[in-house]
Amino acid sequence: MPKKRKTTARSSASSVKLKGSKAATRARGQAVKRTVGRFVLPLIVVGILVGCLVFLGLSGYDTATASGFFGLRNIDIRGTQRSSAEDIRRVVVSSVEKPGVWNADLADIRTKVEKFPFVKSAAVSRVLPAGIRVNVTERVPAAVVQLSSGKYLVDVEGALLVAVKSDQKDFPIILHGWDESKTEKAIPDNVARLKVYKKMMDEWRQFDLASRVKEVNIANPREPVAVVEDSGRSIAVTLAKDQLGKSLKTAIEALSGKGAKIKSVDAGGVFPVINYIEF
Repeated sequence: MPKKRKTTARSSASSVKLKGSKAATRARGQAVKRTVGRFVLPLIVVGILVGCLVFLGLSGYDTATASGFFGLRNIDIRGTQRSSAEDIRRVVVSSVEKPGVWNADLADIRTKVEKFPFVKSAAVSRVLPAGIRVNVTERVPAAVVQLSSGKYLVDVEGALLVAVKSDQKDFPIILHGWDESKTEKAIPDNVARLKVYKKMMDEWRQFDLASRVKEVNIANPREPVAVVEDSGRSIAVTLAKDQLGKSLKTAIEALSGKGAKIKSVDAGGVFPVINYIEF
């Protein structure tokens, strides 16, 4: 009998402990609920309010920036000598008229302007509240080159600019031998040809010989060829690449009045070597 009482006592103690544990769990749950109600719910409400304010702010921003206050009224185009300022103006108007100056896509305008033949680069900026400024850096023609599709102006970097239909007063001597391929080697080779061409022009002006030359062939920059006319015939003259002026002068003196009999002249050495026509 004493053993039974001990067992009963232990069971009662366990029951009391279990009830205490459940009460503690309920108390913690209620505490968590009170914490959620006190802190989390207000944060959710604040978040919703902030979201609404941001939405309203963005809506108001879009409305304001698209308003007539930022409507395009002034276009300032600078640096155009060979490019059409009117064509650039039309690009700006078509790109800015609808969204307004504030929302205008300046990068897109720059890309469109830089597609014009003589435009090397363009800087586009806003002049708030109602203006757009375009600063153009142009490509400068350096020669007229003969291609398979016709004659073209090129700049010192070898970029093709525009086709030419008539004689160019600034470049009366046509450059032949241009590499039209799209290889990596073509660009530096063409730039080298342009350097030889410029050197030719500079030296020939010193010797007053430019007017005697019809065209040049610089397919091989180390052996440039000038085509001159004498006695009604066109004669190819191979020049010394380091003495383009002097070698042309001696060649012209050697063939003067004899053009009807001469096929070509090699002036690359100390003395010009004349190749006569075989009859």
